[in-house]
Amino acid sequence: MLQLSPAGQQAVNDMAQRHGFSFDAVLSMLESVLNGNGSMAQFSHPEFGGSGQWMQGGMTMIGDMFNNYLKGRVDNLCADLARLINSQPGLTRTGSFQSQTQNGQTSTNSWGGNTGNDANNANSLFVTPPPQADWWGPDLRWPNSTGGQNGMRYAWFSQARRLAIDENGTVTVYDTLDHQIGGVSQQQSGGSSVSFSSQYGYVDLNRLPIISINGVAPMAPAPAPAPAWNPPVANNPAPSYTANASEGDIFASLEKLAALQSRGILTAQEYAAKKAELLSRL
Repeated sequence: MLQLSPAGQQAVNDMAQRHGFSFDAVLSMLESVLNGNGSMAQFSHPEFGGSGQWMQGGMTMIGDMFNNYLKGRVDNLCADLARLINSQPGLTRTGSFQSQTQNGQTSTNSWGGNTGNDANNANSLFVTPPPQADWWGPDLRWPNSTGGQNGMRYAWFSQARRLAIDENGTVTVYDTLDHQIGGVSQQQSGGSSVSFSSQYGYVDLNRLPIISINGVAPMAPAPAPAPAWNPPVANNPAPSYTANASEGDIFASLEKLAALQSRGILTAQEYAAKKAELLSRL
């Protein structure tokens, strides 16, 4: 929950009187715009027609969709709260956040916004929380819900679409995608695991992409090596060069026998017997 400073209480009270809403309603919207980094809000309050959304630049949706008068009042309130938040150093951040503030949105306003560098002076909207409260790291502010059990604690940031889990000192930040988280629970049966409830029912935490572990982005997995190419094996075995060499020797011997027989060195009977022996080797 936000803890307003005296200046913050005065600013919210002045805003409530100006726009005709209760102090509680304006405080609720202030938290929503702050969760949206000063440029958008997802809210739910009966004075605003129930659940709705606002985005800097003209997009406003409320539950009472045909009440254009109320829609205009909500839009004006959100725009004034955005100017108030953006006038406070350290409340919004730039960079890779999902809903960045627009350049130049640092104008002051009629509620005495802080334009200096000291966030603890008399004009600050909020009492600075103790450093140990921000265990999820400096990139996330104002969680929508927090909790913990059995050595595990969590913090959910709806507009940033982030879920921070601290298990035994290891802080892992997840991308919650389009889940609207209603609670986080720890299962002990069959091994310790964490699941959360959303509009899709109960979902295992390991189905969410990991953004960082202890402030460091995880390394991308190395690509799998390409499979080694093996040449196809022929269906028929390669011819035997040993067999070819033997056949060549036999044919050469037969030619020599024929030459010896023609010269009268071998008789016809000797030639026939030797020829039959060589041919039997083929």
